[in-house]
Amino acid sequence: MRKVIFIAMCIVLCMSAAITGCEKNASSQSNQGRIPEPPPEQPPAQKVLRMNLSIEPPTADPAFAEDSTSAAVIRATFDGLTRIGTDGTPQLAVANKMEVSADRLTYTFHLRDSQWSNGEPVTAHDFEYAWKRVLDPRTASIYAYQMYYLKNGEKFNNGLASADEVGVKALNDKTLVVQLEHPTSYFPELTAFATYYPVYRPQIEANSRWASNADTHVGNGPFKIEQWDHHTKLVLAKNNQYWDKDAVKLDRVEFSMISDENTELFLYEKDELDWAGAPLSTLPAQAIPGLTDAGKIRTRTIAAVYMYKFNTQQVPFNNVKIRKAFSYAINRQLIIDQVRQGHQEPALGFVPPSMAVRTEPYFLDNDTETAKKLLQEGLNELGLATLPPITLTYNTSESHKQLAEAVAGQWRQAFHIDVKVEDKEWTQFLKDQHKGDYQISRSGWLGDFNDPISFLGIFRDRAGGNNDTGWENKRYQALLKQSALEMDTQKRNQLLAQAEQILMDEMPIAPLFYYTNSWVKHDRVKGVFIDGMGNLELKWGDIVNK
Repeated sequence: MRKVIFIAMCIVLCMSAAITGCEKNASSQSNQGRIPEPPPEQPPAQKVLRMNLSIEPPTADPAFAEDSTSAAVIRATFDGLTRIGTDGTPQLAVANKMEVSADRLTYTFHLRDSQWSNGEPVTAHDFEYAWKRVLDPRTASIYAYQMYYLKNGEKFNNGLASADEVGVKALNDKTLVVQLEHPTSYFPELTAFATYYPVYRPQIEANSRWASNADTHVGNGPFKIEQWDHHTKLVLAKNNQYWDKDAVKLDRVEFSMISDENTELFLYEKDELDWAGAPLSTLPAQAIPGLTDAGKIRTRTIAAVYMYKFNTQQVPFNNVKIRKAFSYAINRQLIIDQVRQGHQEPALGFVPPSMAVRTEPYFLDNDTETAKKLLQEGLNELGLATLPPITLTYNTSESHKQLAEAVAGQWRQAFHIDVKVEDKEWTQFLKDQHKGDYQISRSGWLGDFNDPISFLGIFRDRAGGNNDTGWENKRYQALLKQSALEMDTQKRNQLLAQAEQILMDEMPIAPLFYYTNSWVKHDRVKGVFIDGMGNLELKWGDIVNK
């Protein structure tokens, strides 16, 4: 039986080969004398960068961004009058010319031809509307104080002036005139910051949730939001309406949303992500030594500080001695060596070293004996025999958890007290911070621009947008206001150093360490960079497959 089948199959195969041979011969004869057609052109492979967002961006609206994740998405999808370039300095962007008056109080920006992602023109009126929208008290923008440099900006935000009195005016579609309260040497840097981006008024007035969905989001940046599956995936696509689109090499940026740092690193090592770690996530601390030894890790010191905030409106942290006790009892160097392992520097002041106004530390690290003494004095002042239960809150993240547990352990050992650690999802965490619903809370601050006031200005006003501590000091306020008017750099730094001394004397915050950003990326990723403030810049990114 098997032999018969084999012979039959041989006959069939031979016939098939003969027929094929005839067809090839006929084809060869019929094509003689003809020029062969070239194969069809293959479209170039798309350049796609795959990264991870450890949290869902709370917003993609420039007026409401207050966190680095939202800022990264907004920086990719919007452009300001200026933009921070690859050399770390502001360069002209939507503006193609800038004029400054002799007294440095008036800036005139001339706009180039540029479009929104929907094809409509970007005008000077869009900037005027956006800036006044941020300052409008009805908007309740956290970053309204960043516009106080504008003439009457603070007064308008506090209901003491009208919108027409604010120092920003569109003379026509292409000319924007800005008047300042006082000369501000870093104003061109400010105009590169998200709060100063333009917004598209018709979309805002038509849809209050315009910035939450890919279908309704309108920007003017290098990329546009193509897909937004909340808490799962965010995809940016190259914006072909962008004025400088030829500089944009990436076709897409695909963001996963994975909160677990170990999972993110695992996906990177499986080549399912092109980048892992800072600035949008954190590398697992236990993986850093191995990655360092293998020469894979990249590290950059940035102008940023990790800290814990005290709620100064609640017992027991309404007492300055108790706040200082909790800060002094932290062993920062031990935390860096054993928990973070990223070559950070202990923060014994608030302003980062790159813009410091004083070189000496304001207090000692791991000063446990002084801490115990201050705690007892503080309890006596409050009439308490012991501390109530203490809760340290952090936003969900393995690295924040490890650090909180380490610090809580140091407090338990130093003071023999009950300390609970509690994690909250990012959006809820921010809401509770702003409501003052916490005792001690994890926080971090990245400079908005390269000047000490970017840090010290946070705590100027109790009701200030990013000051959730409830702390305010009149002398501190006066020094900051005086520094704004001082044109001599050395004298200005002396005023700012006095202000920082007050902040550290009253300790509404406990600085822990100055950040270093650590990340890994595949070699094919080019042109993506992290600036000195720790911001991610995607505009000049590229994928180069060798």
